[in-house]
Amino acid sequence: MSYSQCWLVYNSIDNYKDKDLLTDLHIYYEKDNALSNIMNNIIKELTQGLNSILNIKISANIIDGKETSSSIKSGIVLGLTGQNVINDIADTEQLTEEGYLLKEANQCIYIIGKTEKGLLYGAFDLLRRIATGEGIRGLKVIENPKNTLRMLNHWDNMDGSIERGYSGESFFMKKEEILVNQRTIDYARIVASIGINCVVINNVNVRGSAATGLITDRYLNKLKEMAEIFEGYGIKLYLSANFAAPMEIGGYKTADPLDQGVADWWKECVQNIYKIIPGFGGFLIKADSEGRPGPFTYNRTHADGANVLARALKPFGGLLVWRCFVYNCQQDWRDYKTDRARAAYDNFMGLDGKFDDNVILQIKNGPMDFQVREPVTPLFGGLKNTNMILEVQAAQEYTGQQKHVCYLIPMWKEVLEFNTYAKETNATIADIVSGKTYNQTHTGMAAVSNTGDDFNWTGHDLAGANLYGFGRLSWNTELSSEQIAAEWIKQIFPHKDKVYKAIMDILMGSWHTYEKYTSPLGIGWMVNPNHHYGPNVDGYEYDRWGTYHRANRNGMGVDRTKAGTGYASQYNEPNASMYEQKETCPEELLLFFHYIPYDYKLKSGVTLIQHIYDTHFEGVQEVEKMVEEWNGLEGLIPEDIFQRVQKRLTIQLESAKEWRDRINTYFYRKSGVDDAKKRKIYY
Repeated sequence: MSYSQCWLVYNSIDNYKDKDLLTDLHIYYEKDNALSNIMNNIIKELTQGLNSILNIKISANIIDGKETSSSIKSGIVLGLTGQNVINDIADTEQLTEEGYLLKEANQCIYIIGKTEKGLLYGAFDLLRRIATGEGIRGLKVIENPKNTLRMLNHWDNMDGSIERGYSGESFFMKKEEILVNQRTIDYARIVASIGINCVVINNVNVRGSAATGLITDRYLNKLKEMAEIFEGYGIKLYLSANFAAPMEIGGYKTADPLDQGVADWWKECVQNIYKIIPGFGGFLIKADSEGRPGPFTYNRTHADGANVLARALKPFGGLLVWRCFVYNCQQDWRDYKTDRARAAYDNFMGLDGKFDDNVILQIKNGPMDFQVREPVTPLFGGLKNTNMILEVQAAQEYTGQQKHVCYLIPMWKEVLEFNTYAKETNATIADIVSGKTYNQTHTGMAAVSNTGDDFNWTGHDLAGANLYGFGRLSWNTELSSEQIAAEWIKQIFPHKDKVYKAIMDILMGSWHTYEKYTSPLGIGWMVNPNHHYGPNVDGYEYDRWGTYHRANRNGMGVDRTKAGTGYASQYNEPNASMYEQKETCPEELLLFFHYIPYDYKLKSGVTLIQHIYDTHFEGVQEVEKMVEEWNGLEGLIPEDIFQRVQKRLTIQLESAKEWRDRINTYFYRKSGVDDAKKRKIYY
């Protein structure tokens, strides 16, 4: 195999205490029907997984689903709700379409689902429990996904490159052709095992004739092969489409969404897609942002633009996902009232309730662009009559580009737990994107994927925890960062206390460590323009007339109060008032919302400038500790993983030192204030 199996490596476990419960696999199924692709994949995963983990060879027995009793003495029993034998085991009324029940009864392990998708997720859950060493005797678990849509956005291009890709090239496409092979199958297995049910395979920045033409007959038969593989693992295929496709491939002179000819073209295009790919999920669209075409060209709204595509998809059950990453990258930053952070709210709040019911607005977790620290975007607390999906970025564009360890689940947990106060109850981001707040169904979470064709899929082996963690978190937003990390570690690495502790320590501290040696107190950016790696304090690429962070000889930070850009007022109370006053603003976001003098004393008692110096030194020291902990694992974990991570940690340490020295030097020159601890801060 030319690539790893990630957390489906199914490492061998000796002396597993409940092995006797796993003797055979019994499947209640209508004997007259051929097994579906999903059922075949469930059987394959269970038989191969248990053979690898426990060295037991189990056989699959198909039993007529109409039977009311059985002579089964032990083993795994799979069945759908409504079958007589299942009705005798447990009350399954709580199960939703993708939910499942795991129960040990009468020396058997039952996997019960309302649908075959539920059985698939239940089978992966059972294997996960066994692979982590968890006992299954006495097991009784009911799991329903918190979010309906659990989506990965791949930014893969038709030439095989990946925009913001840090783990090799695309395994979906190369040289303007679609790739369908064994890696396609293993990708589907890997992401299905963590609950992903929607995949967008191509870049939201749809550029070039091949990329725009992905929705045409040239590619649809090959995409059908991919879609059928995905369907066997409960995944729907989605495509990013070019808003201007009627012009670029349809020959029209306009892409005006209110033009009847344009609407008819989209209807014909979509009808043709579903004729070839009946299970097609729908489109993801980026419009009117960073040079992408959109409805603004025709003085139309984003609701006009989205609805014309949504109506073409509607008869087939398709969804239209519309990104809210819309802003004017050419705005004049000399006007300090101009604020990119306001853009999503300003562009979309006036359209609440005007989108069709199969349109979903995909909203980034923060108002800017996946910075290491941002407030939660206020748009989630504003919209009340529109489907919403939370977008996060597993690809570490601004968080070390998979050269640095940066476990992002703690960040995403903070986002999900944020109370928007949109209602008196059930108003957290997790509530909103699960549909709980406004009783919506087309809601959920999406992540910009961090995968590529590298051996380990994610470039940095430890970056796999972000891919794994997104899937698990989108399935169950109540899981803790520690729970998710523990599952991931135990499935990949040997079950040794020293290994577990070291990797857990590295992961759980990594986000705050990265923040310490890069961006202080929510200011963000300060990276090299365009490629976004490494320190460049004045490097915000769209700020031609000044600095994003507004630093001068007296202080730094962006005034987003009523006296400044007014951004803080976009939040509901009491959040708006909390952010408005520097005394109540959370300190980790202080510079995002306020201009602060260098001599301002933080709650710790140190001044702002001293905090900047201190945290940048602390960040380097914490990376040094990571290196030390990792080096202590030599000989205890697979050698190839050890060597790859060791090399990346060496890069991270050198980069952290560069960040420390450049940032501290810059602010020493700006402020003229010496380090109170007499360290060398000027280079």
